[in-house]
This record gives sequence, structure tokens and C-alpha cells, in this order.
Amino acid sequence: MLKLYGGQFSRASIVQWYLEELGIPYEYVLLDMKAGEHKKPEFLAINPVGKVPAIVDGDFILWESGAILLYLAEKYGDPNLSLEARSHINQWILYGNATLGPEIFSEATRESAFSRHMAVLNQHLEQHPFLLGDQFSAADVAVGALLAYIPLMLKLDFQDYPAVQAYVQRLSERPAYQKAIAKRV
Repeated sequence: MLKLYGGQFSRASIVQWYLEELGIPYEYVLLDMKAGEHKKPEFLAINPVGKVPAIVDGDFILWESGAILLYLAEKYGDPNLSLEARSHINQWILYGNATLGPEIFSEATRESAFSRHMAVLNQHLEQHPFLLGDQFSAADVAVGALLAYIPLMLKLDFQDYPAVQAYVQRLSERPAYQKAIAKRV
């Protein structure tokens, strides 16, 4: 059975959300980060950087939330997706982890980045219910989780971006989101 290692209030909840969406059985291993369980040799053998999330799927070990989402989408996601659709999933996950998150959550770039990114997302979401169009995917987990945390952690709102606001609301009503993210928020 797949094992997901995480800590309280960690990005492991994003991976957990996607596992719930996929209906994949998994064991959640909650590490006590304050007690330093992520720095013990047993966990460093899984992730030498000592960060969560990480997964162990049989003999396969992987860490970094974006990499894990990409792996899960490829292994357990819709096998009928075209190369182009899978590439768009990759694009959105990388955008969330490498661009949107760092620019919005960094105080140095937040002010200029917020309106720019929200305008782009709002325009896209005015045309599509999900990032891939009509189909929910790992891309929505990666970007949607970041968007859900923005009002909570940064006290920014989406009132000027109604399609983004509706999108976050739509995602937050999903049962898998409720199970993995809402209880932590």
C-alpha cells in the first residue's frame, strides 16, 4: 500500500487530496515535525532533504509535492488522456509550484504578482470550469490548493476575480477536498 509521509499543516495535504480524488488506498504517516521526526535516519532514508511530503509506493520513493502529483497522475490518472492533455497537467502543476506559489507567497513579489496571476487565471476560468477544461485533474489540485490558502494565509481576496472565486468554491465543495484540505483549514 502506498504510504504518504506528511506533517501537520504541510503540503502533504495537497497530495492527500489527490489520492482521495483518485480513490487510491494509502496510509498517511504523520510525522511530528516539532519533535524532529523528519530529521531521523528512518525518514532521511526516504527523503535526504528531510522535507514532507514524500511517498513510498512499493519500492518506489518520491518526494516534492509537484513531482508526486505528476507521478500519481501518470500512474493512476485517466489513461485516455492525450500527450497534449498530460502536458497541460504538467504545465499547470509546474506553474503552481514554480511560479504562482513562489511569486504570491513571497513578500517581495506578492503585490505585483497577485493581480497579474489572478487576471490570467480569471480569464481562463471564465471559459472553463477546470484548468484542463471540463475535466478535473491533478492540475486543479496543485493550483487550487494554493489558491485556497491565499485568503487564509495572506488575507488577500478574490473579489475582483469572480471566476477564480467561483473556482475555489467549486473545488472546496469536492468530497476529497473536504477530507484532505478543509479539516486543516
